[in-house]
Amino acid sequence: MHLTILPADTYTVLKKSTISDLDRRLITLLYQPIIGFSAVSLYFTLLDDLEKAEILSETFTHHHLMTSMQLKLEAIIDSREKLEAVGLMKTYLKKSNVNEYAYLIYAPLSASEFLNHPILNIVLYNNVGKKEYDKIVKYFKVPRVSLKDYEEVSKNFNDCFTPVSGSFAFEQEDILERTSNNLHIRSGIDFNLLIESIPKNMVSEKCFNEETLDLIASLAYIYKLDLEVLVSLIRDHLNERGTIDKADLRKSCRNYYQFENSGRLPTVVYKTQPEYLRNPKGDTSKRARLIYSFETTSPYDLLASKCKSGEPAAKDLRLVEELMIDFRLNPGVVNVLIAYVLHINNKKLVKNFVETIAAQWQRLHIETVEDALKLTEKEYKERNKQRYASSRDTKMIVNQKNPTWFDQELVSKEASEEESKEMNQLLKEIG
Repeated sequence: MHLTILPADTYTVLKKSTISDLDRRLITLLYQPIIGFSAVSLYFTLLDDLEKAEILSETFTHHHLMTSMQLKLEAIIDSREKLEAVGLMKTYLKKSNVNEYAYLIYAPLSASEFLNHPILNIVLYNNVGKKEYDKIVKYFKVPRVSLKDYEEVSKNFNDCFTPVSGSFAFEQEDILERTSNNLHIRSGIDFNLLIESIPKNMVSEKCFNEETLDLIASLAYIYKLDLEVLVSLIRDHLNERGTIDKADLRKSCRNYYQFENSGRLPTVVYKTQPEYLRNPKGDTSKRARLIYSFETTSPYDLLASKCKSGEPAAKDLRLVEELMIDFRLNPGVVNVLIAYVLHINNKKLVKNFVETIAAQWQRLHIETVEDALKLTEKEYKERNKQRYASSRDTKMIVNQKNPTWFDQELVSKEASEEESKEMNQLLKEIG
């Protein structure tokens, strides 16, 4: 819906989140290459309109914006729409003789959220190029400090403070907090035309809800689908309840993309672990070499190394894509998951099993290869304990050896000849 705005139309600004100096830097470095300088300037101008009010501004006219920014109203509207598109702003309208607008301002995503976002990350990379992208990642990369030889001596709250007897807690509502707005993608698709292109007797009232439209927009964006193709694919996947079978629609969109692109999937399966989430260089231990291999190998190449033909199975690539897009797992973490499942499941990737692990890792916020390895070590040992407890043949359990690369003691002890052989073989398979 395109709104006609006049210079006399008014607006107020409502800040929906705390916004720090770091947030301003995030917007300049990460968002500006995507939305442009004018949109960023509008964002900061609206924040300035808050002045001492901090949370809710006084009422201004759009002529005020035109004067302060020295931009035509059309350019301001275009900038505002870009801010809305990337989740930095929401707009509400109250119609009257002089229309009144409310501009809600949100904090940007954190650097970690932005640089791991399946869409924003790729758009940023394409807009600035590899060299500039690497500089941006380096700016936000946090140095990794090993605390292995340290002991935490921090005090707890009750070590320093005595509770007041008879006191009770007040619950406060509507207090300003850090809030980021979800990214909504429409990818140029005319959704009104899309919905009109499907007979009403084929769909229910709940078919095209916000969640479904967001999914369609994401699929259209990722797989570069136009309106005609989307309508055809959606009609093919309407079930008897008049709703869309989302899982089948995803598959069909992937299949269409692969058919149009000589079997290749979107670039996400060829990505490697982001630089800022990698371990520091310099460590030459066997474990560090393994971590480095997982970090610098794409999931596609990892799967290819496991296939005699050198070409991963299409269903395995689809599964990897889901892990990275739907579960938001980083490439290096996906590599560990794949290697772990192949090791314990007789070289088979069973979709339900893999997704169960992925869902757990997503809830635990596993972002680095090192964290993923630690978790698999723990899970592997627990798995063997359970198998030992349920087995009557203890000899069979005793003969099962914990793989060296999942052994927490690897770092602290000298590897045996057999362990070194296993490690070298694994590195050879991955590299």
